[in-house]
Amino acid sequence: GEGPAGRLLAWAYPDRVAQRRSEALGRFRLANGRGALLDPAAGLAGEDYLVAAELDGDRREARIFLAAATDAATLAEQFAARLEWTTSVAWDSGRGSVRAERHLRLGALVLRTTPAPDPPPEALREALLDGIRRAGLACLPWTRGLRAWQARVGFLGRLLPEEGWPDLSDAALEAGLGTWLGPHLGGLQRLRDLARLDLAAILRGCLTWSQARQLEDLAPTHIQVPSGSRIPIDYGPDAPVLAVRLQEMFGATQTPAVAGGRQPLVLHLLSPAGRPVQVTRDLAGFWGTGYLEVKKTLKGRYPRHHWPDNPLTATPSARAKPRKR
Repeated sequence: GEGPAGRLLAWAYPDRVAQRRSEALGRFRLANGRGALLDPAAGLAGEDYLVAAELDGDRREARIFLAAATDAATLAEQFAARLEWTTSVAWDSGRGSVRAERHLRLGALVLRTTPAPDPPPEALREALLDGIRRAGLACLPWTRGLRAWQARVGFLGRLLPEEGWPDLSDAALEAGLGTWLGPHLGGLQRLRDLARLDLAAILRGCLTWSQARQLEDLAPTHIQVPSGSRIPIDYGPDAPVLAVRLQEMFGATQTPAVAGGRQPLVLHLLSPAGRPVQVTRDLAGFWGTGYLEVKKTLKGRYPRHHWPDNPLTATPSARAKPRKR
């Protein structure tokens, strides 16, 4: 048990005060930061604190041959002048939140831990950024619309490299997390707090006013096709795609384009069931050559629909059959 032997030894060898590391019997950390092992069968192997009188010389994990027990309260009183309070603010993956604590230390040993009352905001922010990096960008409150906006910005960045569009790809956002997201994390400590962020406003703030306007002009979300329908454009990693029913494009000779005509859309021309029957960047060429083949197949499968011989003079329609005039 604790007693005068422990106190005396601690005065003699303050750097050999030892604290049990874990639930495992006999594994200790010394006040000088090194590890030490006591035979698990030894009577003192289960003590929380002891002082090692005799150790062998292995520097990484010395063996303890002789020791006496002590306890945290005795050490705190005995070494009051050497104790230090330190604050740690770090990400706790298990809790999904920042953990801010004060530690009462004797050298490398922590005698007591309490919650830190007012951790520095900067430290909280850094710890939360660490948590977001570990969890990945998917922990932020993305919407489908915002992912589509991100893809449109990426498209213009690739198409107009000289115009200084910001790189808002996931890789770039992760690399610059502290810069674009850090300033908005004040008061947040948990991953679930991130749901409160207006992520769309934060990301839109990365564009200049004129870029925001250009985005609407050069990379619109939808395009109007000859039938009158407004069809969404999919700005993927390659060229932007327009998936549209073939009958809605009757009469159009020009392949629709964005970016002021600089970027033709890849057309996925769909059957009435919404399956692609042709992928093309050359609509006029398709009407001239591929259409007759496709028409044969579609007429057999969808006899109720209108499959004109001349698609350039036919009325485009989003309906199954054109209206009777």
